Formats: sequence, C-alpha cells, structure tokens
Amino acid sequence: MKLRTKYILFVVIVHLLTLALTFYIFNQNRVFFIISEVFVIISVVISIQLYRQLVSPIKMLLQGIEAIKDQDFNVKFLPTGKYEVDELINVYNHMIDELRNERIRQEEQHFFLEKLIYTSPTGIIILDHDNRIHQLNPKAIQILNVADKKLIGHELSKIQHPLLEQAADLKTGETITVKIDSINTYKLQKSHFIDRGFQRGFLMIEELTAEILAAEKNTYGKVIRMMAHEVNNTIGPVNSILQSALKTDTLWQTQTDNQLSNALQVAFDRNQNLNHFMRNFADLVKLPPANKKQTDLNLLVKAVLELMQIKARAKNVELLFQPAAKPFIISADVHQLEQALINIVKNAIEAIEDKNGGLVQFIINVKTGELFITDNGKGISEEESTQLFSPFFSTKKDGQGIGLTLVREILLNHGFSFSLKTIADKTVFTINMK
Repeated sequence: MKLRTKYILFVVIVHLLTLALTFYIFNQNRVFFIISEVFVIISVVISIQLYRQLVSPIKMLLQGIEAIKDQDFNVKFLPTGKYEVDELINVYNHMIDELRNERIRQEEQHFFLEKLIYTSPTGIIILDHDNRIHQLNPKAIQILNVADKKLIGHELSKIQHPLLEQAADLKTGETITVKIDSINTYKLQKSHFIDRGFQRGFLMIEELTAEILAAEKNTYGKVIRMMAHEVNNTIGPVNSILQSALKTDTLWQTQTDNQLSNALQVAFDRNQNLNHFMRNFADLVKLPPANKKQTDLNLLVKAVLELMQIKARAKNVELLFQPAAKPFIISADVHQLEQALINIVKNAIEAIEDKNGGLVQFIINVKTGELFITDNGKGISEEESTQLFSPFFSTKKDGQGIGLTLVREILLNHGFSFSLKTIADKTVFTINMK
C-alpha cells in the first residue's frame, strides 16, 4: 500500500470517529457540538494542507526517479519555500548536476578514445568477451588487407592470416616481432581493459618496416663507406705504382719470359675488379631520390629485354613479354627502375638450372597496376624468403648480396610495394606501381 493511501485512510478513519463522537455530544450539549464540528473542519483543512506538503515532494521525487530511469539529467525542481522540501530539492538538483557532468565527461572520453583509435598509426583490434574480433581501426584493416566484414565476429585462431595466427597464441601482456615476408616486419602486443566488470582483450599491430629499413640502411651504409674509404686509399696508390712500373720499359729488358710484368698486370686487373666491386656497394648507399617522370612501362620492359637477350641466350633462356594493348603510363625514374628490372631478370636467368633452358615472362595487369616477372627456376625456400632483401645475403656461392637490396631500395624509393614468392613451381616477382 502506498504512503499516500495510508495517510488518506488514516485521516478518514480519524475524522469519521470524530464525527461519531460529535453526534454523541450533540445529545448532551449543543455548544460542545458546534465546537466539535469547527474542530473537525479545521482538522480536515489542516490534513489537506499536510497532505499537499507531504505528498507533493514525493510526487516530485517520483518524477525525478522517472527522469533518472530515462537518463534525462536535465530535469530539475524549483524551491518551494518550505525548508524540508527545499533541502530535498537541493540534494536532488545537486545529484542531477553531478550525474549530468559525469555523463558529459564519459561521453567526451568515449569520443576522444574512439577518435584516437580511429586515427591511430598503430593497428588496433578490439576483442569481445569470447575473444572474437569486435572492432578494428582503419590502420588494422590496411595492415591486414582484409575487409572488416570478414573479420568481425571471428576468433583470431580461426582466421587464416599470418599476423593473426601469431597473435592467437599471445597471452595478455606479451609482445612479439613478426616478419611475414622478406620486407614487412610488425610488432604484436596483446593487452586488456575492464568493460562493465569483465576483462576484454585488444591487440596492437605496429608496423616496424620503415624504422628497421632505415636503421639497417644506416648500419650497412656506415660499413660500406668505411670499406670503400679503406679500399680506395689502398688501391689508388698501388695501381699508380703498378702502372708506372708497367710503362717503364727499362725494367723489363732483362726479362725474357715476361712473368713479372704479367704478374703485375694480373695484380692491376685484380685491383680494378676490386674497385668495381666496391663501386657496386657505394651505388647502394648513394642512391639519389627518384627523379620521377611519366613513362610507358611497355617501352621500359622492352628495353630491359633487349639488354638481357645475350645473357639469356647464353643459358638457353627465353624472355617472353606480351605488351599491353595501350601505353601503360607510370611515374618513375627510368634509369633507377631499369636497373632494378635488370637485376630482377639477371637473378631469374641465373636461377634457371635446367640445361634444356627455361622461361622468364613479363606480365602487366593494367587493372591492378601490377607487373609480374615469373621464372621456372629452382625457387625460393621458406628460410630464404624472409632474408632475400637483407643486405649481404645471397643464395649464390659467389654472390655479393647487394642485387636484391638495390632493387628493394629503388622500389621503396618509388613508393612501390613488391613481393617475391615461389608459387606452384614458379617464382613470381610482383611490383605494384599504383
């Protein structure tokens, strides 16, 4: 039973009893009867006023409770002039102000966090309570290169992606570095937050490729410059002495078999080869910014094929290229990109060990802006694939390990993405020129 009902019921019973007593008094003394009736009327009036004073605050409280239920923190009450009621109203109004301010703070923090996650240069994947993907930011979608609709609602361990497969085994607080191919390196870190009293995980994917490549280039650049300085300082004077000796005829008058002069000539030639060897390394360090111009990729590939025809015929390798129907215009530094393609074709030819010959094929996909260079050589193992573009790494016995590194630097210089993989017994070098 409501308090209001109890109060009304109590007042009615009391006044009914009072009226009954007044009728009894009427038979005894009419003056007392009139006084009793006046008292009853005054009591009724006072009861009504007390009802209004007591019940109206309760009504206001009920309205305030309904507003709080509806999360409407803009409902406030004006003072009534009654001390007790005004104290209650002040407490309520203060509580509403605090709730409203707290909600504003929470909303501001929420929107700030959402914007921070959305614009973060780090890929962020938020998981639900069942370790399923709940939300991804744009950077995570870009890194994974998979539509978010194909990821949301799925468990990490059940998604076929090299990064997510590694992340599925991570425990909260753990960090690992993953190299998914010969170029791209990522740092995976798993952490958690509390959502409504329950723990939820999230995964951060940070791309380290640019930092690692820059540090790597800085390191091997210092080594190469030091080597070049020492070699040049030695080769220059030695070659000068050898040339002077070879040109002095009086030194060889007593020599009938020319063994000494021949030995000096061999030493001179070897020094020249060493000098050329060091220049190859120096070219890698001194690579200038790409001087991009509009050029037709069809013509560039044809020029590279003409240059490499003699080497290909020597190994009985066929170079095949079907140009695009229309000019395929790209923005590139012709000299740098030509050198990169020459190195790629050279490696492809040398990878073909079949004495019956092989095939190196160029394919241009106009729609995607990709150039594919395929060969049917010996292929690339999984161990080799992660190190192919590393400086000084080579699969050849006499390789210097700078050919693919130079290719990498040139393509990165152009902003082109690329990959080198063996697929179905064919090695494919893919360059995305868009």
